[in-house]
Amino acid sequence: MYCSNCGAQIGDRDNFCHACGQTARAGEVHQHSAAGYSAPRRVYRLVYDKKIAGVCSGLAKYFDVDVTLVRLAVATGIVLSGGLGLVAYIVAWIIMPVNRGTPVVNPQTSSSTLATG
Repeated sequence: MYCSNCGAQIGDRDNFCHACGQTARAGEVHQHSAAGYSAPRRVYRLVYDKKIAGVCSGLAKYFDVDVTLVRLAVATGIVLSGGLGLVAYIVAWIIMPVNRGTPVVNPQTSSSTLATG
């Protein structure tokens, strides 16, 4: 296995990378083929977390940031660019593939815990 931070080879049972000290959790360490190739990450539109088209939520997931920050950045970009940002958003809407995955359910807001009355 290889460290997702620095790319150094680490053991299957190691908890930390010996080169950079990064925590080696199951989701962060990637198995590589013999040629050292792993599939690249892809950016998708998330339809379950969308306001308009899911472009901002997909970018937020790809860059691992809060979706609200991405939405604020896109809105600011649209205003400051004189509408050119809107064209870029529409192009991203058309080009980005859709991920119709299952949304994460918050147990505090699920219907089974809501009071009926």
